[in-house]
Amino acid sequence: MMMIRAAAFVLLPLVAACTGAGGEGPATPPAAAEGPCRNEGLDRFTGQKASAGIGAQLLQASGARTLRWGAPGMAMTMDFRADRLTVSYDDQMLITSARCG
Repeated sequence: MMMIRAAAFVLLPLVAACTGAGGEGPATPPAAAEGPCRNEGLDRFTGQKASAGIGAQLLQASGARTLRWGAPGMAMTMDFRADRLTVSYDDQMLITSARCG
């Protein structure tokens, strides 16, 4: 029983960190495509304000099935998914990168 409590004490902060900075961030729009992601043409979104509307445009432009927002300092898994687009943004909510995987 003590082992379970210790594990919960260690894991809860990690789970909270994965949810983003205070739970803030743009909403993730529903998937708009069904195929593998393509990086071509995504550079044009760099510097734009992160929002649900821009997220929908990113999904359409990339062909990705899912979108993952990356807040500053947020921990993310490093697993590769061909159908996922990862979009990182800075403290001002400006997009710094958009890449497949």
